[in-house]
Amino acid sequence: MINPACWFEIYVNDIDRAKKFYQTVFNTTLTRLDTPDSSMQMWVFSSDMQRYGATGTLVQMQGIQAGGNSTVVYFTSDDCAIEAARIEQANGKIHMPKTSIGEYGNIVLGIDTEGNIFGIHSMA
Repeated sequence: MINPACWFEIYVNDIDRAKKFYQTVFNTTLTRLDTPDSSMQMWVFSSDMQRYGATGTLVQMQGIQAGGNSTVVYFTSDDCAIEAARIEQANGKIHMPKTSIGEYGNIVLGIDTEGNIFGIHSMA
């Protein structure tokens, strides 16, 4: 049996603003992906295909509006409070501060600069 999640796409209205937000919160660099459609931009999160977990992209595409969706992508963290401290600094909002989910660790829910909700999970 394989893990059900293998990829994610976060649709955005302003790719530069969204890229800056996620790079700041997660202290990472996103890399541009070549796409066959010039009306689309995709920037991928760093990944190692030999390790556990899924990777994905930020996507700006004509006809697709960000926000108002029901998809929540959870990012892995050593301590979700670290990234949570960067959310407002990166012009996002805290939807739910670090909260225990019992034996399954802790989560934070944030809202990015595009109105998308996202989660951060850690065992600490």
